[in-house]
Amino acid sequence: MLKFISKVAIEYNALDPRKAACVELLAQCNARKAKESNPACVVELHRLPDAAAPPRVVVTYVNGVEEVIDAVATPAQELKKQILDQGRLLETEQMFREAGEPWPVVIPEEEIHQSFPGTKPKKAEEKPQAQ
Repeated sequence: MLKFISKVAIEYNALDPRKAACVELLAQCNARKAKESNPACVVELHRLPDAAAPPRVVVTYVNGVEEVIDAVATPAQELKKQILDQGRLLETEQMFREAGEPWPVVIPEEEIHQSFPGTKPKKAEEKPQAQ
């Protein structure tokens, strides 16, 4: 999960009942498997003194992009999914750049609608016959 992240800052007040997603994400970030995927990733916990401040997660990716995620409205599994999705995008971008291909890939509109060998056109849905 931490492969394409340089820093994760998890911020919450210890007495805030809305902190559940932050605590779960913190546990996932500190897991052995996550740490082994990127030992250089910095995982920080910031305890907020004000209970009115909402829990949040600040993720800094290896390309320098910083994303602030509201942990009140986002469950822990969704937080993890967002981080993994962004990581996959960065991995794809890296593969294209290493291959000398331009990024982002731009597909001309006319190519999107072309049929390709080996693909079959969709048939109208057939309803199963009753026996």
